[in-house]
Amino acid sequence: MSKALVLTGGGARAAYQVGVLKGISKILPRSVYNPFPIICGTSAGAINALSIAGRAGPFRLRAQKLERIWHELTPADVYRTDATGVIKNTFHLLASFVHSGYGIGKPISLLDNSPLRQMMENYVKFDYLDTAINNGELQAIAITAMSYASGKSVTFFQGQDQIPAWNRSRRRGEKIDINIDQLMASTAIPGLFPAVKINGDYFGDGAVRQLKPISPALHMGATKLFIIGVSDNPIHSQRPTKLEHSPSTAQIVGHMFNSAFIDAVESDLETLQSINRLASALPQSLREKNNITDLNPVDVLAISPTESIDTIAQEHIHELPRSLRLFLRLTGATAQGGGSSAASYLLFEPGFCRKLIDLGMRDAQAKEDEIRQFFGL
Repeated sequence: MSKALVLTGGGARAAYQVGVLKGISKILPRSVYNPFPIICGTSAGAINALSIAGRAGPFRLRAQKLERIWHELTPADVYRTDATGVIKNTFHLLASFVHSGYGIGKPISLLDNSPLRQMMENYVKFDYLDTAINNGELQAIAITAMSYASGKSVTFFQGQDQIPAWNRSRRRGEKIDINIDQLMASTAIPGLFPAVKINGDYFGDGAVRQLKPISPALHMGATKLFIIGVSDNPIHSQRPTKLEHSPSTAQIVGHMFNSAFIDAVESDLETLQSINRLASALPQSLREKNNITDLNPVDVLAISPTESIDTIAQEHIHELPRSLRLFLRLTGATAQGGGSSAASYLLFEPGFCRKLIDLGMRDAQAKEDEIRQFFGL
């Protein structure tokens, strides 16, 4: 059975995924190199996906190195934080609203994420992807981005020869040798980071318009899914406090981000669980009679935060660079303004990331029995 790791988007929230991966590595034997033959990543989840797939060595060592990156991460490692750069980009972004010429030649964005490109080019060994596929360690690696030309969700994947490309409603899979461009495209949050040009088409963050975030893993042959989400987990969270004022700009943006990065995953997971119940209830004879033999249950283990990420973010907004704090304050991204959710996507600060890593580690430990069962230990 082919096991797939599905890592969703979420900006700095993806630090939580690192904690869960670290927890998995502590449960698995030290000798395991890669427990996931299929790895799918979107947006910030693509950073973690390629950091695991694009490195050699035991899985525990890979998880440790990935944790080290997130432990030492600062906003300056992801985007330019100097006041001049932020103000300049803000001006160009506002100017593009009234003059289309500002968007011609170079994509417009609030932040310059060239530091992230340089860091990931140095860390991910893209050449190793082919090596891992050829030696059977890896079946496929997939990174999803959104095409600005067609509006489709495009999954760029590199894998074994028998995996075909696919074309479905609003989504398609394209076989390609993955490089830094696909990664940067998948992480290019619209408005915040610049679009990336690939083969004549511009692409943005893969979480946008990704209506079926689980489907790439299934297309590539996965029969067991391990999904790590970054939801604020409404199941565990307490009843939200009512605001005494109208929603701030940051609060509205936060809900838009949550809709793109979180809601689709949770909705797709609910659909899959319903299909699993249906498939389990139908006997094999009835499936064959109605020519639905491809309807088979998919084993799923999903882990998401058991504590509110928004609440954790409120405690760390003050750690952001002054230039960004000013911008966020103007848009209402404060605890009082109800916009900490929007700020959490940009909080690439050691304090915030380490808390999420610790939370992910604890959540994985709490599900140790389920994790052992998933891997047949």
